[in-house]
Amino acid sequence: MTKSDGTRWENYIGGSWQKPTGSKDIVILNPATGKHYQTVGSSSAADVNAAVEAARAAFKTRALYEMAPHARMQLLFRIANEIRALADEIVPVLVSENGKSVGFAKDEIECAAQYFEYYGGIADKVFGKSIPLGGGYVDYTQMVPYGVSGQIVPWNFPLEIAARSIAPALACGCAVITKSPELSPMNMCFLATACERAGVPAGYFNLIAGYGNEAGEALVNHPGVDQLVFTGSVETGRRILVNAAQRIVPAVVELGGKSAGIVYKDADTSAVASSAAIGIFAHAGQVCSAGSRLIVHESVHDEVVEKMQAWIKTKTMGIGAEDHFFTPMISEAQRDKVERFALTAAQAGATVATGGRRADREGWFMQPTILTDITPDMEVHQREVFGPVLSVTRFSEPEEALEIANGTEYGLAAGVYTKDLNLAHWTADRLEAGTVFVNQWFVGGNETPFGGFKKSGIGREKGVEAMANYQQVRNIGIKL
Repeated sequence: MTKSDGTRWENYIGGSWQKPTGSKDIVILNPATGKHYQTVGSSSAADVNAAVEAARAAFKTRALYEMAPHARMQLLFRIANEIRALADEIVPVLVSENGKSVGFAKDEIECAAQYFEYYGGIADKVFGKSIPLGGGYVDYTQMVPYGVSGQIVPWNFPLEIAARSIAPALACGCAVITKSPELSPMNMCFLATACERAGVPAGYFNLIAGYGNEAGEALVNHPGVDQLVFTGSVETGRRILVNAAQRIVPAVVELGGKSAGIVYKDADTSAVASSAAIGIFAHAGQVCSAGSRLIVHESVHDEVVEKMQAWIKTKTMGIGAEDHFFTPMISEAQRDKVERFALTAAQAGATVATGGRRADREGWFMQPTILTDITPDMEVHQREVFGPVLSVTRFSEPEEALEIANGTEYGLAAGVYTKDLNLAHWTADRLEAGTVFVNQWFVGGNETPFGGFKKSGIGREKGVEAMANYQQVRNIGIKL
């Protein structure tokens, strides 16, 4: 499908735009209104196979691998520039299909561009090493791209999360096939446009739209895919890891989270209220590393909750196009699921300090919700809600706070709020999480590694560490 302005809503395979051949179209609804926004085609297994064949053919040319490192760097920089050039076109699409505010949409686009700049800056600094074996021998290592990378992108930050995996893959010389999320696929076409305009060799970046049970399964199980990247639920991640193990291919999976912030009695409660509110209510709580639990010292518990309630009143709810802070959830089903979590918690004995129900308005809005009197055995404390619902639990001693914070199957992120640097280090060192924020939720950037402990995932995205996902070491030993 092509808009009158030339924008494509099609697959991008082997350097050309192609209409998907799946039997069931993807109907996209605007989360702010619940009304139809767009219909795009979905991919069949045949489309996936075409994308894999294009990627394999491209990789066999060794075009990126043998490209001068500085030229590969410049290529990624051009992609970043093209993304920024498309920003005014991308924003209304992200707002309409994803429910984001204008501000959040702009931030996501900029972050995506910065990933290509960051990994472009690393592309010319990847090298092997010489290993001394004594007289008569020369031994050295090479960093070799894995080959074809199959990547499945979630709907919450599609452009940004796609970029964080595509950029290092291209920097290492891999060919990429990305499956866009069915709830929010259209913005990804701009990424393909940026790659096309930047001059990415044909077949090195391929984009397919489709449903997980058809296109996703075909991609994960395809024998021509050498490496997998997935961000999403624990259940789907488990199936992908099983398939990867059967085919013996590496997989990076970033899965669920139930991240907890510990608030000590000496913390700046005003700063805590603002940081914790942003940590759970940004993008309607639809963030993998959202701070969905707050474990607060009993002496400041009420003060923190009251200040968070006051903070909520300073923000407005509405459609993303008007740049409100409290924006809708991605779908009716997601909104209903989140509401059920809040209602079930109240029935189990939680106190609803704020919110607790869907908003009485058009679209799929959920009230920002704070639940207090939460105990560790409650479902809302243990399971990922993925919505604007904060569970607050009291504690008296640091060891108790740690036990509560670490007492779930997840370990994606965690937080510490205190003025005591020694206590901050002591706590961070004992939190079972891949990322620990101190005194501000979401500290970090593209430069910092990201991934989970326990069932929150395997491997690391972002930072220099992500380069290891897309290249392997070859040792060459020579007898002179």
